[in-house]
Parts: sequence; structure tokens; C-alpha cells
Amino acid sequence: MFKVDLHTHTVLSPCGDLEMSPRNIVARASAKGIHILGITDHNSTRQCQVLQEAAKPYNLMILAGAEVTSKEEAHCLAFFQNQEQLAEFQLYLDAHLPNVPNEPNRFGYQVVVNLEDDILYQEERLLISALDQSINQIAEKVHALDGLFIPAHVNRARNSLIGQLGFVPFDLSFDALELSKHISYRQFIQKHEYLEGKTFIQSSDAHFIEDIGSAYTQFYMEEASFDEVRLALHGQQGRKVALAS
Repeated sequence: MFKVDLHTHTVLSPCGDLEMSPRNIVARASAKGIHILGITDHNSTRQCQVLQEAAKPYNLMILAGAEVTSKEEAHCLAFFQNQEQLAEFQLYLDAHLPNVPNEPNRFGYQVVVNLEDDILYQEERLLISALDQSINQIAEKVHALDGLFIPAHVNRARNSLIGQLGFVPFDLSFDALELSKHISYRQFIQKHEYLEGKTFIQSSDAHFIEDIGSAYTQFYMEEASFDEVRLALHGQQGRKVALAS
């Protein structure tokens, strides 16, 4: 059994605390017993590679991706297996993110840092803006790159599929649905019976160090790898996921 938290923000997200540096994140995740940590900054993958470097001394796998905002203002998680896929998805994000300048004093700083916390890059465009792409277009792009697509915190009243659209579209292709840590699966399914039987995960959506690992999903797999995560999400070859709460 692997403890998996697939929703974590870094200093690159404007809403991420400045303590959310790569070395702080991996140290906290390791201390909390997390085996796989998803890095999901808003509409950017640029901090992922440094996180993967920072995680090497620990028994911790970094699942690299982003939390993408669709034009419906719905959030979704996207993950990729290798740097080539990640780079191509970053080009897609750059092409479809509107040119709205960030205001650090209002929204927060958006920086990429190295292992020593030195600033390597500052994103000038506001990362919490919505792309000009629909949720279905984003899902299609992620799957075209052989990635994993997971609508985020679907129980929330804002910035979720259900919050924005009122339902999860029947024609949307996804690998799982994410619940926030503030609701149980049973509470959610009582209101949305049509989603019973779908794969659900639960994540911390950590913006602060102390929140990392505050919610996680149990993955039953042979090893910590991208292919095994995919099998578990699809309940294939004896792999499976189970909510911890």
C-alpha cells in the first residue's frame, strides 16, 4: 500500500505559501509518510523538475503535472510520465493562458526556485486565469500525450465541474475524480448517485507546508511508478485505490 497525495502547490502558484519550496515540500511529505506526491501548480509545470531532483534522497516519487483551469473555470489535474510530455503540455498551457499580468501584491508571487531556494524564473502572467480551452479539450490534450486527467475537488461549490456546470459531463473522459478533504465519499455519493462506481481519490490541495499529507489516497500497487498509478486508477491487474477516510 502506497500513501498518495496528488494535489500540492509550490511557490510557483500565486496562492502557494513562500515556504512551499522544493526542499521544504519533500522533507514534509517524507515526514508524513507520503510515498507519491503530485505537484500541481496552477497552469504551469515549471517547478516539477526541481521537485523531482529534490525528492531523490527520499523514498518519495514526484508525479509531475499541473492544476489546469478550463474556460468554464473548472479545475482539473493533469499528470505526465516524462519530461518530453511535460514540456509539450507546458507549450499548450503557454499558448492558451491569457495575457493577464500578475499583481504580486494582490495575488502573490509566482516564482520557480532551485534546490537552494534561489529564484530561477518569475512568471509574469497570472497563473490562476482560465485557459481559453474547454474541459473536454483539456482532457483530450492530456490523453493525447498519454497523461492522466483528474477533475479536481469535484465536491466544491466553486472551481469544480459540479460547481461550475452542475454535473460531471457524461462524455468527459477522465481517469478519476478528486474529492477535497472536507467531505467523505459516502456524503458525496448520497447527493450524486450517478457517479457511484467511478474511481475517486482524495488529496490535501496543500498550499502550506503543514497541510501536505493532511489527506491522501491508498494505492495498492506493485511499485511506485507512473504505469502502476494508471493501473490502480483503472482498477486493472489487481491494482486498486481506496480512500483513507
